[in-house]
Amino acid sequence: MATSVRATSGGSPPPTSLRSTLYRLDLKAVPYVFVAPFFLTFAAFGLFPLIYTGWLSLHRVELGGSARWKGLENYSSLATSEFFWNALGNTFTIGVISTVPQLLMALGLAHLLNYRLRGRGFFRVAVLAPYATSIAAATLVFAQLFNTDYGLINTALGWVGFEPVAWESSKWPAQIAISAIVTWRWTGYNALIYLAAMQAVPQDLYEAAALDGASRLRQFLSVTIPSIRPTILFTVIVSTIGATQLFGEPMLYGGSVGISGGSGNQFQTLSLLMYEKGWVTGALGQASAIAWVMLLLLLLVGGLQTLITRTHRKRKKPGS
Repeated sequence: MATSVRATSGGSPPPTSLRSTLYRLDLKAVPYVFVAPFFLTFAAFGLFPLIYTGWLSLHRVELGGSARWKGLENYSSLATSEFFWNALGNTFTIGVISTVPQLLMALGLAHLLNYRLRGRGFFRVAVLAPYATSIAAATLVFAQLFNTDYGLINTALGWVGFEPVAWESSKWPAQIAISAIVTWRWTGYNALIYLAAMQAVPQDLYEAAALDGASRLRQFLSVTIPSIRPTILFTVIVSTIGATQLFGEPMLYGGSVGISGGSGNQFQTLSLLMYEKGWVTGALGQASAIAWVMLLLLLLVGGLQTLITRTHRKRKKPGS
């Protein structure tokens, strides 16, 4: 009797207690082990570069040189730089003239594909083909189409009596040409997102609208659009983020002067300016400051998305 008491109180724990401890440890620790690779990868390739870029933005850093503390001087120099404001304005205008037509056409395509058309499976794959095309291939083709001397666009304009347009050296024509590339590549992608959202709309709503005498256009405006409003907001935010980070299309479209956004910086975006500052002029501190300004712009867009979503939810609540 005494031996059993001593074994229980001062000796090793029984096997059942050990199994219970291992079981609780398995429940609590194993999930963290499974998700640890993601957090380690994010820390190495996401969090560390972000923090290091912020540190560089507060220093004067040149390629091959040492860092010298400058505080907020890199940011204050951006506030007085005409190149920065030009790039910011170009990013905004290219974003608007590429995002708005792109999403409107995507809505129209999704509405057509939502009906029972012959070969609609083929059309759904076809609208996604531009998205699968590489940026380099698409931009090179459009650069030939918009060529000032022998491009198909100017040739067609000449047939109807218009003078050739300087699609590369003029500001607005160049931005329209770049926006055409972005619109061509992303319209089908957004159309399939809208199509997936439209197929989730209950058919009862359309049947009720049809019984009330609503036409297909009225059903689209009064039933489809309100039902997929969160999806529309999502595509607007994602397209805005993509426009803020626009890099490949203008660089390849400009050719030898693509990094500077044309001979007169007429289509230089923030991403191109950041690349030029960091890897052409070697001013890594200024390039890092531009990167953080872009991050703040994206956070601002995300904050607006959250505000609009909360406002929309409050309006949908009864009695609010």
